[in-house]
Order: sequence, then structure tokens, then C-alpha cells
Amino acid sequence: MRFLVRVVINAFAIWVVTLIEPLNVDVIPFAPKETLQLVLTLLAVAAVFAIVNTVIGTLIKIVAFPLYILTLGLISLLVNGLLLWITAWATHWWSWGLRVEDFWLGVVAALVISLINWVFGIILRPQLKKR
Repeated sequence: MRFLVRVVINAFAIWVVTLIEPLNVDVIPFAPKETLQLVLTLLAVAAVFAIVNTVIGTLIKIVAFPLYILTLGLISLLVNGLLLWITAWATHWWSWGLRVEDFWLGVVAALVISLINWVFGIILRPQLKKR
């Protein structure tokens, strides 16, 4: 259930990023340009992003642990941009998906996606009951 909620939040965050014109990050919908195809494409891209983030992101975070400590976590912006770029590369082969023109624009897009995930994480986090 958490995976599905995370995928939906990531799909929303990717949609928000695609609305920002100067970032040159856009989602390529399936042949007929209807809302359902766009939503399904966003959900598929978000699922691929979640898998890439889980598998490759975990490996990078383990290997780059000293860099995380040295930069006080700021390297995570570059790592998230790299993971978004890898997602765009992976979905590019299927002729649909995410298109990131520049690595640094991917870093900015990953920053926006991280902020949206953070806000939704605060909102959807189960509240602890105080007794």
C-alpha cells in the first residue's frame, strides 16, 4: 500500500515538474493525447522512478556514504538528479516517458520532486496519539 501511495505522489510531483516550462522536462503521452493516457504514463514513469530510486539509489547511498557526511547531505541533490536522469534514460527506450534535456535541469526537477514528496510525507504521515 505504501508503494502505491508513493507512486501516486511521485506521479503528481512529476506532473508538477512538467508544468514548469524552462526546465524542459516533459512527459510524452501515448498516441492519443487524452487525460487517461497522460495519467497512466505519469503513473508508469513514477513506478519506474520508484524502482530506480529503490535499487540504484540505495546502492549509490551506500557507496557514497562518506560524501553524504562530508557535504552534510547536499550530495543528495546530485544523486536525486542522477536518479531522475536514469529514469528518463530508461523510459526513453520505450518511446514514452520522461525527457530530461540537461543533467542540471534534472537536478532542479529532482529538488522540486523532493520538496513535493516532503510536503505530502508530512501531510500523510500517521499522527502519533499522545496519552
